[in-house]
Amino acid sequence: MKQDRAFALDSILNNPSSPWMDGSGNLADVVISSRVRLARNLKDTPFPHLLEEKEADQVLDRVFSAVDLIGPRGFGGEIIKVRLDNLSLLDRQVLVEKHLISPQHAESGFGKGLILRQDEAVSIMVNEEDHLRIQCLHSGLELDEAWILASGIDDLCDELLDFAYDERIGYLTSCPTNVGTGLRASVMVHLPALAMANEVSRVLAAVNKLGLVVRGIYGEGTEGQGNVFQISNQISLGQTEKEIIENLSLVAKQVVSEEKRVREGLFKNRRAELEDRVFRALGILSNARRMTSNEAIRLWSDLRLGVEFEMIPGLTMKDTNQILVLSRPNYVQRTAGKSLQPEERDTRRAELIRRHLANRKV
Repeated sequence: MKQDRAFALDSILNNPSSPWMDGSGNLADVVISSRVRLARNLKDTPFPHLLEEKEADQVLDRVFSAVDLIGPRGFGGEIIKVRLDNLSLLDRQVLVEKHLISPQHAESGFGKGLILRQDEAVSIMVNEEDHLRIQCLHSGLELDEAWILASGIDDLCDELLDFAYDERIGYLTSCPTNVGTGLRASVMVHLPALAMANEVSRVLAAVNKLGLVVRGIYGEGTEGQGNVFQISNQISLGQTEKEIIENLSLVAKQVVSEEKRVREGLFKNRRAELEDRVFRALGILSNARRMTSNEAIRLWSDLRLGVEFEMIPGLTMKDTNQILVLSRPNYVQRTAGKSLQPEERDTRRAELIRRHLANRKV
């Protein structure tokens, strides 16, 4: 059984694709994915940063035992449980690049665990900032679906673990901004047309004024990479889960509308420039012998826009989105099976992308 779980996790780490990145779902030409995350803590147990090693291990054991009782039926699919200290730092960083754990959770520490449904739609971080961080991911704008899945798993866990809850303010969390519902909902959007038209700052500033937070594709410090942005609620107190989901969905649809409006204008008025960018990106990605991660994600953005306009026969959204993962530094390093110097990594990255596109015959 342990060998089966190890094989399943290894398959996930080796695969640049994830079902939540397959280009399906509502408005998936702009919205890459929807995520719902719930912060939960065990009643009468100190927050993770206050735990001694033995206490953290006890929390992890309790959560793993509860997961065993819930089983695949409750989770909607086969699950993998893993102690993060049994994984190499490189493997933990690949999980970050696949958006399955946070950068904080990848850092060394005791009592840290991960529960992962094999299709990657559900993951639970154990002993991150809170005892449990329940995360559900869906392709496209599907916040309602992600919420239904997360809420169901939350209810099953609560029956067995007894979460810390105050009748007046709601769920108790390590960070004050998560107190209340403990809900952080987010959408990952691709806004290349707004960026080309120099309108992305205006649109995202308006989003901020509505009380939402905008971050880059891999969180703070990655703003603007690949013209991908994560939009999420800022606080979880004073609103119901339904209100948070509905508000974010409404704003996401407005952002999508703005992006599509500008895309139509570009296609009508600047088509030659647009096609040149798309096919220049395809040419470089298909032929380059060395490529940095920043160049790869910049060219990926132009390529994805071409796929959205159906300019490149034979290349699907799923194929294109895989480049996001297979071009990341830790994934590239893992495929090599050895430590790489920066120039070697750039060479390996270019090789992986060339091979990926050649297999699609584009």
